[in-house]
Amino acid sequence: MHVRRVELTDFRSYERVAVDLDPGVSVLVGQNGMGKTNLIEALGYVATLDSHRVATDAPLVRAGATSAVIRCAVVHDGRELLVELEIVPGRANRARLNRSPVRRPREVLGALRMVLFAPEDLELVRGDPSERRRYLDDLLVARQPRFAGVRADYDRVVKQRNALLRTAYLTRKVGGSRGQDLSTLAVWDQHLAHHGAELLAGRLELAAALGPHLTKAYDAVAAGRASASITYAARLGDALTADREALREALLASLEERRTAEIERGTTLVGPHRDDLSLSLGELPAKGYASHGESWSFALALRLAAYDLLRSDGIEPVLILDDVFAELDAGRRERLAGLVSDASQLLVTCAVPEDVPASLHGARYDVTSGTVTRAD
Repeated sequence: MHVRRVELTDFRSYERVAVDLDPGVSVLVGQNGMGKTNLIEALGYVATLDSHRVATDAPLVRAGATSAVIRCAVVHDGRELLVELEIVPGRANRARLNRSPVRRPREVLGALRMVLFAPEDLELVRGDPSERRRYLDDLLVARQPRFAGVRADYDRVVKQRNALLRTAYLTRKVGGSRGQDLSTLAVWDQHLAHHGAELLAGRLELAAALGPHLTKAYDAVAAGRASASITYAARLGDALTADREALREALLASLEERRTAEIERGTTLVGPHRDDLSLSLGELPAKGYASHGESWSFALALRLAAYDLLRSDGIEPVLILDDVFAELDAGRRERLAGLVSDASQLLVTCAVPEDVPASLHGARYDVTSGTVTRAD
C-alpha cells in the first residue's frame, strides 16, 4: 500500500497544495512551523478520521475558511482508490470514495492503513490511560474497520447513560425523586454490556497478539537493555477471556454492583472506557520508572509493534516518522533505520537532513510556508 498523491485545500496552513509521492522512502525537509506535520496530519486523518494533535476539527480548517478538503489517492495491490474528506467544523463531515458519496465518513476507514510515530507519542508511556486506549482502538480499527462502528456505538451509549445519571444526580441534589429519572437505566445497561463486551473482546485479543511484537521491537530499538511487555488492565479484573457472552455477563454484574456509586457520582463507572494498557519494563511499570530514553524507546516500540502486527496480518501499511530522529541518539537512529528501511512506503519529516541516517535515502521534498517542492 502507498499514497500516490495527496491534495489539501484550506487545511491548516495550506490554502492549496498537491504532492505526488512514490513507494519507498520520501523525506520531507523544512524548518519548524513550515507545514511538514500538517501534511502528515492530513494523511493521518484519512486513516483514522482523527487528528493526533488536537481533539476537535476546528483547528484543522485554515483561518478564514469555512471548511477544509483532503483528497488522497491510495494504491493497494495495483488498484487505486480516491478518498475525499470535507471537514466542516460544527457540522457532520462528508466523504466520498472514487467520487461517490458514502453515507457515513467512517466507511472510508481501511482505505488507507497507516502507522504514525510522532513526538506526541511519548504520552503513550507517560500520559493518561485515554492515550493508551486510543492507541489500542485505532489499531483495532486499522486491523478490522468494523470496530469503528462498535466504538461509535459504545461511545454513544456511554454518553446517553451519563446524561441519564447526571440528571438523576442533579435531581437528588435538589431533593427530587430519582426513580422516574432512572426508569430507563436498565435498558442502557443492556446496550452498554452488549457493545462494551464486543469492544473489550477486541481489545483483549489485540493486546495478546501485540505483546510478542512489542517485546521484539523494544529489544531491537534498545539493543536488549530490558524486556518490555504489555497487559490489558480491565476494571473487571485480570482473569478475562475474549468470550463475548462471558464479558457481557461480567459487565452487567459490575454495573449492578456499582449502581449506587454511579448514582451518587452521576457518571458511568463500569466499562472499557475506564480500562488501561499496562506497560512494563522488566518487573517495573514504565510510567514513573522509565528514563527519558527508555520512554522514547517504549513509545517507538509500540508503533513498530503495530506496524509489524499489521504486516503479519497481510496488510502493508504506510509508515510515517514525524520529527523522530532528532529525539534519538546515534545508536537508536541507526537501529531504527535498519528496522524500517524495507517499508513499502516510508515518509520521514525532519528540520535537519543530517538527522536522518544515510541508509534511508530516497526522494526529498522541501517544505516552506504553503508549498511542497520535490528537490530531485
